[in-house]
Amino acid sequence: MTEKVILTDSIEQTAILFGGYDANIRLIEEAFGVTAATKDSESAGGNAVSVSGPDSDRVEQAAEALLYLKRIAALNGRLTERDVDYVIGMVRDGKSAELEGIDGDCICITTRGKPIKAKTVGQKRYVSLIRDNTVVMGVGPAGTGKTFLAVAMAVKALRAKQVSRIILTRPAVEAGEKLGYLPGDLQNKIDPYLRPLYDALFEMLGSDTYQKNIERGVIEIAPLAYMRGRTLDDSFIILDEAQNTTPEQMKMFLTRLGSGSKAVVTGDITQTDLPRGTRSGLVEAIKVLDGIEDIAVHRFTERDVVRHRLVQRIITAYEKYDRERAEKEKNNEGKSYRFHKK
Repeated sequence: MTEKVILTDSIEQTAILFGGYDANIRLIEEAFGVTAATKDSESAGGNAVSVSGPDSDRVEQAAEALLYLKRIAALNGRLTERDVDYVIGMVRDGKSAELEGIDGDCICITTRGKPIKAKTVGQKRYVSLIRDNTVVMGVGPAGTGKTFLAVAMAVKALRAKQVSRIILTRPAVEAGEKLGYLPGDLQNKIDPYLRPLYDALFEMLGSDTYQKNIERGVIEIAPLAYMRGRTLDDSFIILDEAQNTTPEQMKMFLTRLGSGSKAVVTGDITQTDLPRGTRSGLVEAIKVLDGIEDIAVHRFTERDVVRHRLVQRIITAYEKYDRERAEKEKNNEGKSYRFHKK
């Protein structure tokens, strides 16, 4: 039987590691096949966590996971089941070294004093690419922070006077409901499509600062169609839900880029609301612009999902279903071909 002891900074930190009703520690025990318990430690001046089990390698992994979770708990003052799941997955896949530095630079502070930081390795890479490139395409499933982190980087650039304005845009493509059914004028009709952008800005700037910047033209939120014919200088431009652009719209948007500007394009190519048979401008742009200097593509995975831990499982289940369906259709096409050939 192998045992490892992880010293904690306080009894309160030990309680955070264990979680409500020991939910966090049970995830560790189930994932690595170990037993964990609190242990008095005079040298630590408080409590510690003891991890034991018959497999020394699994005990080492569990202890390593707890050490990273301890750092997250010290930084945030709390742990979520999503944090625990993420760290367990990285340690089991032998990628624990990549966890170093996740709790690094703060992007910006919200109006409630909450620091915004990358929560996963994928998010950290995404933020670095935005900082180092003029155009970045962030592609991945819902809940990975594509839009939120892009808005945070835009606010940071505005506060540092690296740009003079923020421009946020989305294609107004319906997902099962026509614009004409919605009440009000054009602005009222497009507001629901731009709501995620409003929400992110409200959290980082506050409603008063946001409204003042809107009135001064420092922040502009508009449908993609309003971008045609413009040259956008000294701007941080974000195109959200880009999977719903046509190739022509995407080309139009990318060629709006002016001097001193930066553009971030975000989208989930598995959730396209374009009419059947219409090519996605985001999918095409990734192929066309591959390898061009100062343009980067970052692909998020389900592991980068930072919403409820169930969202990650939903995404994984749908991906599995889509793969199996595609394989089945491919096999059926092959059988049909052989039948006609005979």
